[in-house]
Amino acid sequence: MHPDRIVVGVDDKLAEQRLREVYAPLVAGHFSCPIHSNGCPKTSVPPLMVTRVNSAELIKHACNSFLALKISYANLIAEICEGLGADVDEVIKAMALDPRIGPDFLGPGLGFGGFCLPKDLQAFIRVGEKAGVNMSLLRDVEAINREQVERIVERGRRALWVLNGKRIAILGLAFKPGTDDIRFAPSLQLIKRLLEESAYIQAYDPKAMAKSKSLFPEVRFCDSALLAAERADALVIATEWEEFRRLDWESVRHVMNRPLVLDARNLLKGEEMAAMGFEYHGVGRASSGEPPQFSSGAAG
Repeated sequence: MHPDRIVVGVDDKLAEQRLREVYAPLVAGHFSCPIHSNGCPKTSVPPLMVTRVNSAELIKHACNSFLALKISYANLIAEICEGLGADVDEVIKAMALDPRIGPDFLGPGLGFGGFCLPKDLQAFIRVGEKAGVNMSLLRDVEAINREQVERIVERGRRALWVLNGKRIAILGLAFKPGTDDIRFAPSLQLIKRLLEESAYIQAYDPKAMAKSKSLFPEVRFCDSALLAAERADALVIATEWEEFRRLDWESVRHVMNRPLVLDARNLLKGEEMAAMGFEYHGVGRASSGEPPQFSSGAAG
């Protein structure tokens, strides 16, 4: 009920006429919002665009592939920032102020997932190659996205020396906050890789655990983020739930075996985490805090 635009692909005038009639209330703004009974915050009227059928089929693929490109580009910038000692937050913020670029989908992290972006990107690549077009640009977008999980695994390996036998807390399973959707979720690939390294996984997500349990019977699924952090040698933020930003991180630190946080979504502020005694690693940011000088377990 709140589209940015309506695209109609038709081959004849009768089909166009019928579809214009169907969408007339939306285009005219004459409809009752089924979500906001006291007035809808989105007041702009969406444009209706009539195209050829082939064009309409490509529009969604082209849009989602471009969004995927922006995410992978942000991750490429983050990797450069880490190599040169720059701060990706500062770079992205300045880029986003350019109205030709904007801030949307420029967040570095664990990569994109969900049902639409990976599927439409792959479909667009196949369509383009079938048309004889070199789609190496989008294949690189795919490759960069796949590399993000391996970069987090490698960062954990560097911090812990080995992952074999280490207890890792994973906060977030859904591909994005506010949903229980785990389709193509990067967090699941991360768990798979950590299990391949013989790590022990404790996971928590506000909504997506029911769908995840059957996929990983060897994972301990916990009822809270604090329980997931108990006796953990490292904690990974894999989904940027607001609940995780508001956690009692002092309590989290006390129950962890080693207060090491790998923030794969840049949800937290490194300086604040370091001040609480955490060894903090974000994406495209300078690491904060020193590795703790102890080997004993924590409370719990």
